[in-house]
Amino acid sequence: MKKGERRKQELLKIAYRMFIEKGYENTSIDEIIAEAGIAKGTYYYYFESKEATLEAVIDMMIEEEVGRAKEALETSLPVPKKLVSVIYSFRPAQDEQGIVNALDAKENIVMHEKVNRRIVEEAVPLLTEVVEEGISQGIFECTNIEKRVKMLLIMSQHMFDDGIFTGRDVEVYVDMVEKILGAKSGTMNFITELISGGVYVRTDDNQ
Repeated sequence: MKKGERRKQELLKIAYRMFIEKGYENTSIDEIIAEAGIAKGTYYYYFESKEATLEAVIDMMIEEEVGRAKEALETSLPVPKKLVSVIYSFRPAQDEQGIVNALDAKENIVMHEKVNRRIVEEAVPLLTEVVEEGISQGIFECTNIEKRVKMLLIMSQHMFDDGIFTGRDVEVYVDMVEKILGAKSGTMNFITELISGGVYVRTDDNQ
């Protein structure tokens, strides 16, 4: 890695840590510069704004998510569990949620859409590979695989990202996943067990 690229990565790691510890809104460029021990001109050589830094930090996070997804793809897990593992790989860690939430700000809407497109572009080929493996094993039966896994990914993100859902929501979600993939009823029931085991935060059914 060249010296300039190494310096940029160091800045990204500092910004990433500070965004987690202080929050994106509460972290200033001057604080990042002071922590890095560099001149302001050096910072602006790599990033034209704080928003550009945020985008680069999120790109770094997505690269790590892609790495985790590819590792999941190479495991010996049963295909249905492998599919869920790949989807789950594209969820930010709990302490990263504040960084992702910064994308909800009105001024970051274009960046938000760009990030969502990037996640879809990275995840769909990996999910397609898992589904094709499932089809070859007779677990799934479907066509238009890329469109189906894209729908599944988007549905999963909206379902679980805010952690607000009921047991009935989970039942419907599992049923829809099975129908989207052409799986036999009960194939994806393990998702309910994962959720009840604390993989996702859930709400009371009475809410």
